[in-house]
Amino acid sequence: MAEKGRKILVAVDEGDESAYALSWCLNNLISHHNSQDTLVLLFAKTPLQVYSAMDSTGYMYASSVITTIERYANDVADNVLEKASRLCKDLNTQIKVEPMTELGDPRDVICDVAHRLKVDFLVMGSHGYGAIKRAFLGSVSNHCAQKVKCPVLIVKKPTN
Repeated sequence: MAEKGRKILVAVDEGDESAYALSWCLNNLISHHNSQDTLVLLFAKTPLQVYSAMDSTGYMYASSVITTIERYANDVADNVLEKASRLCKDLNTQIKVEPMTELGDPRDVICDVAHRLKVDFLVMGSHGYGAIKRAFLGSVSNHCAQKVKCPVLIVKKPTN
């Protein structure tokens, strides 16, 4: 009987921590020979935080400014996913890679996609924030570890 491949969700962003988590996943979780696994590379794009057409000084935002900001956010997402896909192909030419971008808070997006795609595993990097910074910013990895139903691997990048 043919071996059924796993669907592994890897959350990626522009940070070194997620790139390290992806590399670790490719080197330690994926077979380098005839892998049936699928890696879903997820970039969670945070929505543009513009609540009105005016900023706090009373100036109106030009639609061209908003369009430029949105274009930049799309370019960041495309570049991160292209870099991550290239890394996958460089380390394992057999692996099936599915890049995707979702709009929303990364905590919610990662959990929703993990549930919707019924992934077998979630891999994500840890930014390694201290207790105070984590209290103010929250921890995406901690939130996801508590909410998703599949196993979660949080990879911490070595400090050396």
